Amino acid sequence: MAKFLAELLGCTLPEKGASPMFECRSQPHIGLRHVTKQRPTIFGTLIEKPLGDHNADKMPQTPPFPVMYGSTNGYNKNLYKAKEEDYEGLYYHDNNLISGSLEALIEHLVPTVAYYPDRTYIFTFLLSSRLFLHPYELMSKVCHLCVDQQRLSDPQADKARVRKIAPKILQLLTEWTETFPYDFRDERMMKSLKELTHRLSTGEDLYRKAVQQMTQTLIRKLTTLSQYEEALAKINSSVTDRLTVLKTKPQSIQRDILTICNDPFTLAQQLTHIELERLSYIGPEEFVQAFVQKDPLDNDKNCFSDHKKASNLEAYVEWFNRLSYLVATEICMPVKKKHRARVIEFFIDVARECFNIGNFNSLMAIITGMNMSPVSRLKKTWAKVKTAKFDILEHQMDPSSNFYNYRTALRGATQRSITAHSSREKIVIPFFSLLIKDIYFLNEGCANRLPNGHVNFEKFWELAKQVTEFMTWKKVECPFDRDRKILQYLLTAPVFSEDALYLASYESEGPENNMEKDRWKSLRSSLLNRT
Repeated sequence: MAKFLAELLGCTLPEKGASPMFECRSQPHIGLRHVTKQRPTIFGTLIEKPLGDHNADKMPQTPPFPVMYGSTNGYNKNLYKAKEEDYEGLYYHDNNLISGSLEALIEHLVPTVAYYPDRTYIFTFLLSSRLFLHPYELMSKVCHLCVDQQRLSDPQADKARVRKIAPKILQLLTEWTETFPYDFRDERMMKSLKELTHRLSTGEDLYRKAVQQMTQTLIRKLTTLSQYEEALAKINSSVTDRLTVLKTKPQSIQRDILTICNDPFTLAQQLTHIELERLSYIGPEEFVQAFVQKDPLDNDKNCFSDHKKASNLEAYVEWFNRLSYLVATEICMPVKKKHRARVIEFFIDVARECFNIGNFNSLMAIITGMNMSPVSRLKKTWAKVKTAKFDILEHQMDPSSNFYNYRTALRGATQRSITAHSSREKIVIPFFSLLIKDIYFLNEGCANRLPNGHVNFEKFWELAKQVTEFMTWKKVECPFDRDRKILQYLLTAPVFSEDALYLASYESEGPENNMEKDRWKSLRSSLLNRT
């Protein structure tokens, strides 16, 4: 069972009403909110819930991510470079960081009294570094550099110096825990975090409060994760083979989607709830860890053996597959041809509403379900369907020219989201499998390291740019009211397997050739006689 991790909740370090010790503005436009507000969960409706002043101008501040990635090569060269020229092992071209040794890049991440890395670099390096070393290994190196360089282990260290560097180190840790909270499910990460924050907060009440708030926010995120995993497990356990239910309790399967919801717009809204819920639990690092391969310069053969899998990403793909099979099941299940045609027309209208909302993933899942062979072969049923609207939707999602029509529509939805005046206009839910494909080919098309052994950081600017766009989309709160009954049906209604779909299709409209006849006989023998 694919497991979910944690909801990304924003936080600020100072207590409410207090003057900010320093501002936590990490990724304000890529999915992290500044308010520590718990997102209401769809799954919560289906099961019981277990549930001394340092001014900001003393720290280099950076603009929001859309500005940072404003240049064509994915990195805004107009951002200042504080002390960058002092770092050896980093290579720049036209003021853009192009490559560097892994150790130099790690050192570039660590703040000093006079330097704080810009936010684009923090996000990009934390995202891509896991291709070369575990997050806990990076955290260990960062802690060592902080303690060693700033003499934090020295009880006689200049307190004024510690007061200058502590807020910057705390901000770096806060950005890490906010943007990549899933890293901290590893006990080794938590141990290093605890050790470093203990050194920073010793004797300083202000820093101690900041550390406490950061830790509490992180724990809330990881607790949300655990609750979400439990809810998902309960929902998945309630889904059984529909054909088995049909054989044992036929009366329990008499309900179909039209008895639950006969309004296409309402169903499209509820699908959007599920899509945004699942998107919100995908960590940015999952796009990288899905394609992790062994670093050729690493001698440890088991370097990535305990990397957590991209489970949220996998669960989202599984949802797409479930929706496709649910659509096919609802079409193949009715006995009467007229009823089947009505279900097809209903899903065409749902797909159109998904397109209007900006929910391209549900749109594509519905089209996929309607194009499955057991559905597409129902020629007598399709003859009764008005397909003009469906033809338009298929044209929008046509895979030719690398999904040119879809990509054009996606750009339009993205622009609408940027200039939105309402929550509904902000919704952009991409066709997720294509997004994964794009990132995969970006990863495969460029080497992680250059011939001289340097990390190819130019590649990772581009990777971060794509992931950042996704982070913008996933932060949107769904503006539609929830309908518990519809959500429960969409998430838990049993669906036919592929073989069961074929059998139902043949039972509705008989086989047309010998191959179909042979398959029909085989399916009847194997499925209907199954105990």
